[in-house]
Amino acid sequence: MSHQTSDAVTFDRTEAPHKLPVRTLVAASIGNAVEWYDWTVYATFSVYFATQIFPADNESLAFIGTFATYALAFFFRPLGGMILGRFADLHGRKQAMILTISLMAGGSLLIAILPTYSQVGWFAPILLLVARVAQGMSLGGEVSNASAYLGEIAPPERRGRYSSFNYISTGTSVLIASLLGALLAASLADPQLDSWGWRIPFLVGAVLGLVGLWLRRSMDETEQFEENKEKARALRNPLMLTLREHPKAVAQLIGFTLLSTLCYYTFFSALTPFAVEQQGLDDTKVFTALSIGTALFVALQYPFGWTADRFGRKPQMLVWSGAMVLLVVPLSTLVRPGASFGELLLVFCTGLGLYAIFSSIAPAIMSELFPTELRGLGIGAWYNLTVACFGGTAPLVIQWLGGAGHSSWFFWYVAVGAAVAFVATLTLPETKGSVLK
Repeated sequence: MSHQTSDAVTFDRTEAPHKLPVRTLVAASIGNAVEWYDWTVYATFSVYFATQIFPADNESLAFIGTFATYALAFFFRPLGGMILGRFADLHGRKQAMILTISLMAGGSLLIAILPTYSQVGWFAPILLLVARVAQGMSLGGEVSNASAYLGEIAPPERRGRYSSFNYISTGTSVLIASLLGALLAASLADPQLDSWGWRIPFLVGAVLGLVGLWLRRSMDETEQFEENKEKARALRNPLMLTLREHPKAVAQLIGFTLLSTLCYYTFFSALTPFAVEQQGLDDTKVFTALSIGTALFVALQYPFGWTADRFGRKPQMLVWSGAMVLLVVPLSTLVRPGASFGELLLVFCTGLGLYAIFSSIAPAIMSELFPTELRGLGIGAWYNLTVACFGGTAPLVIQWLGGAGHSSWFFWYVAVGAAVAFVATLTLPETKGSVLK
């Protein structure tokens, strides 16, 4: 089957030099940005609201309860990935992406107006869990559907560059979250942050969700989907079909996603409460270092998408996973009591710079693993199951190990994950310039 693109993309490809369909890419990516912004601020601001939503008389248990809710919501991501991924294969990427952003914005609004434990007792953490479950299902569908959309509208020789917009949006949203954290930490006293300041980023997320919803309504459906939707509707037991007909692709996806999700939640989420709460570092200094590292992460996405289109996906993935095996433990030793701003900056810039090597092409790699009629479900189910098992538990694991006096063990855990990803990458074929099936 020849690769098809939208009318806008076909028009762009007749131009010399090639012009990116910026409007389409922004419409797809801004929704992803809102999704990841809402998802990230939960972990980022958990240090402030844990004792508001859970009993304040035991701070350690309050944090464990907060992170357990965070982790539990991740296990609804595979369900969301399966339901919304299959929905996208049957009814279109656009409709699925509108649904996911509506769920995420609604969950963010609920958290923003959540009553505290002192007001309603255990009803507060129950409402928090409801909001997080909605967001977990939403994000489970969002990643697979946005990846499929970007992969399907891209010309084969430019799929890496188109894919880079996924994490340009993600990185930008995380940057906004970390900058907002730095601003709030600098302008509000801790009692203010604990009582009401933590609600601000969730309210901002709800508003951004409305903007993303408006933009996504103008998106065109992909021709790749339109040409294959009857195939998708004819499938029976499609999830089992991914295992029967594409077992190697499923194993490869799990292998490199394991490290991807550990990288994301180590550097974007887990290190912030670890540095502030366990190592006693200044929160403004930590947020600022994270913000600079995130800006670097965003800046590297498109260049790395270009290099993958030029030189291949596989070399980049081997550099990323191999470097993480060697460097993640030494980097972790720099996050210690009394660490300087320069040391924190080195940790975040190195970790996120390495992660950008892979994240820039992640949608392209995942889209190239499955045929169109199984793409939404295949990515949605197995990507999200892996993220739930390893990414969703990362903040909880690092908190638990820190409390037991074994913080460094978490980073050895990440190094083992990097070794698994390196081996999985060795089994991948080179797919640069390939036509989607």
